[in-house]
Amino acid sequence: MIKHLLTLIVFAFSLPLHGMQIVTEEFIFTHPPFASCHASTLTQTASGSLLCAYFAGTDEGESDVAIWLSIMEQGQWNAPQKIAEAKNVPCWNPVLFTMPSKEVLLFYKAGKHPQSWSGLLKRSYDEGKTWAKAEDLPAGIIGPVKNKPLLLPDGELLCGSSIESWMRWGCWIDITADEGRTWSKSTPINVDSQLFGIIQPTLFYGKEGTIKLLARSHQIGFICAAESNDQGKTWSQALPTTLPNPNAGIDAVNMSDGQILLVYNHSKENRYPLNVAISDDDGQSWKMEIVLEKDPGEYSYPSVIETADGKIHITYTWNRKYIKHVVLDPTNAVLQTHCTASRQSAH
Repeated sequence: MIKHLLTLIVFAFSLPLHGMQIVTEEFIFTHPPFASCHASTLTQTASGSLLCAYFAGTDEGESDVAIWLSIMEQGQWNAPQKIAEAKNVPCWNPVLFTMPSKEVLLFYKAGKHPQSWSGLLKRSYDEGKTWAKAEDLPAGIIGPVKNKPLLLPDGELLCGSSIESWMRWGCWIDITADEGRTWSKSTPINVDSQLFGIIQPTLFYGKEGTIKLLARSHQIGFICAAESNDQGKTWSQALPTTLPNPNAGIDAVNMSDGQILLVYNHSKENRYPLNVAISDDDGQSWKMEIVLEKDPGEYSYPSVIETADGKIHITYTWNRKYIKHVVLDPTNAVLQTHCTASRQSAH
């Protein structure tokens, strides 16, 4: 018996340690007042509550699709509330961001399809409880097309944007220095010799003052990366990384420990599995950390933030029926087998 116990102990200590543990795994709602939902976005307010917005309605592209919001207060998600809609056309891809002024910005799009999107902006001065009237963004300005903006030390907000036009996909950065009231644009960001290139960039800080992006690709099969050395005004050409991409959204975040965390589908064909990877070398290489979803299905369009307590919060589309919320603790190293067993028991 003692020999058997010692064997188990030796085996356990030979297993790889992971630096993160899933501490929460839940659906934001279980009985939604809509048939379909997609494209969630997260922000933490000044007081610490969480806001999660998404578009929802009959189905993506239907005229009844609006922007809905769920608020987590005292550890519980409130019922979904409709906060933005457009007459006779669907709404798309909300993006939430909390400014240092405590004002919460909600960017979203409206139009029959992505080729005809117009950008809109709403503001909340009470942490998402009420919202001011929608503001039209200038022609040619979409704002952040899917992922959260990057706030620079001088107060400029870099908003990763993109276009899906006929035979042309490409990215740029919409830049605002006054919380969305006036705008400028970066240089285009494209993949050389690839007309169907990249969209929906996610931005993060690199080393030595650089700003980097990773982007979803079309007809390339890999996540693509580009870099700026002048605070997002001009960019390198985008190049494929070694990470696969099935023409699906991704999101990344700078962690307070200096690492970069990425949530993406590790596949060239499918929106599963959904993975978390970590880079400690400025995004040059990535280590697989956790598989959030491995079974066939659609687990897509992740949004990721680090909250004030150092936890990592992720939301994503779960088969177009629900928005799933996962919380990771980067400081709680656990055995790989323990992590797997915990996830299996949560389903």
